[in-house]
Amino acid sequence: MNALFDSRRFAQVAPLSRDAIVAQTQEGKPPAVRLRGFTRSFGDNAIIEDLDLDIAPGEFVSLLGRSGSGKTTLLRTLAGLDRADGQDVAIPSSRAVVFQDSRLLPWKRVWQNVALGLRGKDIRARAERALREVGLAHRLDAWPLTLSGGEAQRAALARALVREPQLLLMDEPFAALDALTRFRVHELVLRLWTAHRPSILLVTHDVDEAIALSDRILVLDKGRIVAEERIEAPRGERLAMTGALREKLLGCLGTGRIGDDDDLEAVFDDKPNIPFSPSNPF
Repeated sequence: MNALFDSRRFAQVAPLSRDAIVAQTQEGKPPAVRLRGFTRSFGDNAIIEDLDLDIAPGEFVSLLGRSGSGKTTLLRTLAGLDRADGQDVAIPSSRAVVFQDSRLLPWKRVWQNVALGLRGKDIRARAERALREVGLAHRLDAWPLTLSGGEAQRAALARALVREPQLLLMDEPFAALDALTRFRVHELVLRLWTAHRPSILLVTHDVDEAIALSDRILVLDKGRIVAEERIEAPRGERLAMTGALREKLLGCLGTGRIGDDDDLEAVFDDKPNIPFSPSNPF
């Protein structure tokens, strides 16, 4: 049997119904993240509509989607940046976000950036431990502008993990890295995830990245989860399955070759740029 569809290694699943999600949750541990019927609109434009989502404790989930599909809107809600008053949304109080840009403050040294916002005792020692975990013990007192791109993202990872979050949200954190550095940071993220076991939601456009890192992959389109793939194969044994699964996920994302007679507006399916807050569009 093709390894891709061997049920012992890879489970192909359809998006779960609300009743099925509830049943699974009742059988096991309560989810770290739980959304039921979540909807987000700006004016008459529905960005996310009637979305159900569970992320289990310690689960690594990747979220794929075209521009305008609602990925950033969902991430902002889970990060607590956008309020979800009156909706059935449960997220951990302990959470952290790693963005595409490291967002280090240039006037603070690296360890001070990692320690930013920490409370309690031994703040510098905690920051130093986190930086050692990401291989930056030698850059504790460096200024952020002297760091390479990979070093800056590792510092951002340390800043997130020093808080011991139950939920780690990652918004395309590897997109600006070169291919070799990205591969190394992937390995580092998996090692840190294994050590700390937060639930992770990784927003990415990179299908290969999602396959390499995730327990489960979701495809979001027009504010709804249109595909879900659960990967059972060990992370070191996924190369053989990448090709076929990659093509399937790319198909869910609506990609493909552009024909001579194709309507380019339909192919690219451009979406309007909707401000985050209707009351403060700028």
